[in-house]
Amino acid sequence: MRLFVALDVPEDVRETLGELIARLKPMCREARWVKPEAMHVTLKFIGHVEATTLGSIREALATVRLQGPVEMRFRGARFFPSERFPRVLASEVEASPNAGELAAEIERTLVPLGVPAEGRAFVPHLTLARLKSGEETEALVKAASEMAARDFGKAKAMEFHLFESFLRPSGAEHRRVESYPLMKAAT
Repeated sequence: MRLFVALDVPEDVRETLGELIARLKPMCREARWVKPEAMHVTLKFIGHVEATTLGSIREALATVRLQGPVEMRFRGARFFPSERFPRVLASEVEASPNAGELAAEIERTLVPLGVPAEGRAFVPHLTLARLKSGEETEALVKAASEMAARDFGKAKAMEFHLFESFLRPSGAEHRRVESYPLMKAAT
């Protein structure tokens, strides 16, 4: 099984970013563009695990809680690792500080189960496309820089999700395995 933990993206943001992708796609046809229904903000990529580990992962994630919702604003675009060597085009996500706390808590919870810690800092983003090495990206880089201040919408996440990912020739498909509330229910 190939797993990851993520926050969902509201439908209005998906639609707006889907329209953006439709405009950018002709500039870079060889890229693997994300389908709007697959958009998410990854908190932790777990990777391949044995099916027997799924129960332990689900139980561990059920213990993760925050004091409030995660607030996000989707705006602009950036390239990872850089504009000079673009491999991923993403919408930037301005998130409340507790998004980083959530990602760190998820990681702390999963490390004892053998899930390796991330080697780099958490940078919230929403992937729009994966680019191939050597691909013509000049027009795409120019278009991205022109929309640096563009606002694509906002969200307030009250839960996070465990997803299973399936890699297909047409692109990745995701199945929600379980959802977890961010805050403990009032008693």
